[in-house]
Amino acid sequence: MRLKIKHRTEYHYDMPVQYGLQRLRLLPREGKTQSVLSWNVVVGGAREEVRFSDQFGNDTRLVSIEGDPRVVSVEATGEVETHDTAGVSGPHTGFAPLWLFSHATPLTEAGEGVRELAASIAPGAEIDRLHQLLGMVRERVDYVVGATDAETTAEEALKQGSGVCQDHAHVFSSAARLLGIPARYVSGYLMMDGTIEQVASHAWAEAYVSTLGWVAFDAANGISPDERYVRLATGRDYRDAMPVSGIRLGQASEQLAVHITVEQ
Repeated sequence: MRLKIKHRTEYHYDMPVQYGLQRLRLLPREGKTQSVLSWNVVVGGAREEVRFSDQFGNDTRLVSIEGDPRVVSVEATGEVETHDTAGVSGPHTGFAPLWLFSHATPLTEAGEGVRELAASIAPGAEIDRLHQLLGMVRERVDYVVGATDAETTAEEALKQGSGVCQDHAHVFSSAARLLGIPARYVSGYLMMDGTIEQVASHAWAEAYVSTLGWVAFDAANGISPDERYVRLATGRDYRDAMPVSGIRLGQASEQLAVHITVEQ
């Protein structure tokens, strides 16, 4: 399937910015699940400082903001040919060793709830246990927009029983690691039926199965990603793979607007 994507982020400031630095992970990489036909990232009101491949293999760019510009924009556009591989993205690559994805992060630290969830998974083959986990996370964490924020942990989302795709990916990864299976967070895009315009990018989890490599699980939708999904970046959790992140110094007040379209 050929997907056309536009992802525009705008920052509006009420006064000159003393200094700001944004980290962009907005360029999808070639792989088993997708071929990038064209892609372009345009930044307005800021200056690109450096670009590099980070420890997880993500295309990363740092852009700085300083002085008078009151509006800073980042727009990524392009077309990607996607392939349905039943969620299998293949062998592990990148500078980060596989064992790193077996360790918890502050956002995925397992508490009593996640431990109980992992303990309830019946014995069996790795892939079967992961599909069990997929169903349980979807059952126990309802998708509710605004129920959580960027700092909500896996344990907190599971305890309150609601969250968004970010929380589903964190809960799944936290429990999978307790089962002895490396897991990671994936940011990207999803073409939704009947909806072109979206307010946010998507996220899901991948687990490393010894016989298959990395396999994706989207607990928010209860499936393994298919040709409707485009992968952007991976990491241990949301903070490692978020498409746009940054810091800002000074007293300027910021307003953020995000506009995303994904269509065939």
